[in-house]
Amino acid sequence: MSYSNHSMGSGSRTARRTFEFGRTHVVRPKGKHQATIVWLHGLGDNGSSWSQLLENLPLPNIKWICPTAPTRPVAVLGGFPCTAWFDMGELSEDGPDDLDGLDASAAHIANLLSTEPADVKLGVGGFSMGAATALYSATCYSQGKYGNGNLYPVNLRAVVGLSGWLPGSRSLRNKIEGSHEAARRAASLPIMLCHGISDDVVAYNYGERSTHSLSSAGFRCLTFKAYDGLGHYTVPKEMDEVCTWLTGRLGLEGCRS
Repeated sequence: MSYSNHSMGSGSRTARRTFEFGRTHVVRPKGKHQATIVWLHGLGDNGSSWSQLLENLPLPNIKWICPTAPTRPVAVLGGFPCTAWFDMGELSEDGPDDLDGLDASAAHIANLLSTEPADVKLGVGGFSMGAATALYSATCYSQGKYGNGNLYPVNLRAVVGLSGWLPGSRSLRNKIEGSHEAARRAASLPIMLCHGISDDVVAYNYGERSTHSLSSAGFRCLTFKAYDGLGHYTVPKEMDEVCTWLTGRLGLEGCRS
């Protein structure tokens, strides 16, 4: 599946970027289907590796959809092409965000969720760059639109970000405070962020700053978990707490041991 984005170039020319997404892996629920979550991998990874981990979680009522990001040149890798939800340079509070890439990925996620049954609760989560994209989707949901102004079409009920960061954090508060409806959505959307204190890829302070930015913008249902000694990876304790959180927030019928 591909999405085309148009952005103004120099003069009157329009630059066109088309994103070709890779293979999507689906883990079907082993029990009653109560929720569907799109889970997003990190930079250079694919949907298959996470689908194998998610299949073994004690969450029989969740359907997991694990897409694969487009392969594109990535600035932080010197232009080397790999799977990435958006382009990025070195992580920086002042660095520019690739809104075309973020919007295309957020639209791909929403499209995957849009065909789910009406009585199924919808969510998005991810790791590292996937977490950043999930959090960006949360901001699109709260505003009711993507960064390009197009309407955001799905009703998110839970967002999880592991070892990630929040794109567009500098302008988020003004965007949310400028709309009563956006403020209402932000206040009611449950978000869980987890970060390893020893993360040497996406530093721990990005997790803290992201939580602060979301809180100051009006996101009230925030859970932040820090893990001593954890680097840029996940561990069973973290995933256990994600399972417990999702079960409670989504009102699932319970975990299987």
